[in-house]
Amino acid sequence: MKTLIIIQARMNSTRLPNKVMLPLAGAPLLQRMIERVQAVSESDVDLIVATTNEKSEEPIRALCKSLSVKCFDGHPTDLLERHYEAAKHEQADVVVKIPSDCPLIDPIVIAKVLRYYRENIQQFDYVSNLHPATYPDGNDVEVMSFATLEYVHHKAKKAFEREHTTPYIWERPEKFRIGNVLWESGLDFSMSHRWTIDYPEDYYFIKTVYDELWRDSNPIFSLYDILALMEAKPEIQAINGHFAGVNWYRNHIEELRTITATETKILL
Repeated sequence: MKTLIIIQARMNSTRLPNKVMLPLAGAPLLQRMIERVQAVSESDVDLIVATTNEKSEEPIRALCKSLSVKCFDGHPTDLLERHYEAAKHEQADVVVKIPSDCPLIDPIVIAKVLRYYRENIQQFDYVSNLHPATYPDGNDVEVMSFATLEYVHHKAKKAFEREHTTPYIWERPEKFRIGNVLWESGLDFSMSHRWTIDYPEDYYFIKTVYDELWRDSNPIFSLYDILALMEAKPEIQAINGHFAGVNWYRNHIEELRTITATETKILL
């Protein structure tokens, strides 16, 4: 069975334009993220960057070409369609969805979620580490069969279901067989540790982490390396700490059935 990891990426981010090209340790953010995804230890895994069909995405296409990474042009705003068409084009049997705003994602976490899906493939249509989330925000991994993605592509109608790709699945536990991977530490840092990028402060935080930890000898530092850095230098975590817990759920909390107000934070 062909497993395809899809990194969704675009230049025209609303809150922080061109964030995927911001420099981290001397290379574009998207390149650093691709390197981390490529470090996933699971076998028989392919990778593609799914961007939009707009002319403004040329820097992404050029970067992918320079790295010999596949790139797919799809719908600008309908992420469900973009993922479906990319997976269909690559004839994938299993799809792993990862957003491009997670340049600190730990490849061990990706491998763990994918392995859990593979080992229980007859039991689940969809597996993630997000329902409920426990890992530090920015370690988002979602795995599903292509058949599930195809079904949802034809069925999902609401705008937020198509923009965010998978809500139609995890909002219907009575319809889909859903699995979840909890952080093995037993901790829940999903609302307290923000390692994703939407705002300038997020970039300054992530850049500082890379400046502190990235080395030629250790380019793929781990989740636990970052946590040790936060413990030694708590002022780093404070850079974007006021955004901890802020996510897209806040804009749809009245529509979502399986998400509570404790799983998001309203910006003041």
